Amino acid sequence: MSDTPTNPAVFIVGATGGIGSALARRLSSSGWRLALCARGLDRLAALKDELSAHIEAADAADPKALENAFSAGCEKLGRLDGVVNCAGSLLLKPAHLTSAEEWAHTLHANLTTAFYVLRCAASRMMRTGGGSIVLMASAVAQRGMINHEAIAAAKAGVVGLAQSAAATYARYNIRVNCVAPGLTRTPLTEALTRNEASLQASAALHPLGRIGEPHQVASAVAWLLDPEQSWVTGQVIAVDGGLSSVQARAAANF
Repeated sequence: MSDTPTNPAVFIVGATGGIGSALARRLSSSGWRLALCARGLDRLAALKDELSAHIEAADAADPKALENAFSAGCEKLGRLDGVVNCAGSLLLKPAHLTSAEEWAHTLHANLTTAFYVLRCAASRMMRTGGGSIVLMASAVAQRGMINHEAIAAAKAGVVGLAQSAAATYARYNIRVNCVAPGLTRTPLTEALTRNEASLQASAALHPLGRIGEPHQVASAVAWLLDPEQSWVTGQVIAVDGGLSSVQARAAANF
């Protein structure tokens, strides 16, 4: 009888954030085995106790630390069917007010982490028959929004990274896709969502008239991870209330 685990396994980076933790809970309830990675050990430990997951504390922007975390996580899981990068940051400033340090941090936290996660995932999946990699983009990578220059550039880079990697690794049966949320209610966006006036203004930008919730984004990520979606790669799935493609009523002249 084989000792190889039959339940699928996923490695989630940025697992303690709003979307990452919602995804971890969703996949755990569906029978996935989890390796969870984030910088903060306390919140990781809480998720471990809740979900019986393997945890690794590491900064995804540190290539050596992330490589070590992947090695330990994959050894524990025994196989790797899916990898998701939920690490990121948010900066809302016009370019002329963005410091060099803020620009570098935004690229580091969003694009560099995506590259290192992709590299760790692809190098392993190439040897094991493939899998699904999901990176986190943003609606602002597809539609120009005021004061989003740095984060829009970083997230647009994630889209380009995913689509190029989808072409590169297709022959290894590795699928690479992006989910691009609109404004979603998470700890990262609390500065925008905790103020009622700001929340209502933000909601009005979205054609559906509301902001997103973490479980809605997590649902799209889980769909891309599912082997049933084996014909889907190189795609950017917008989960944004129509923000990137539909005219909001509040902005219309009729």
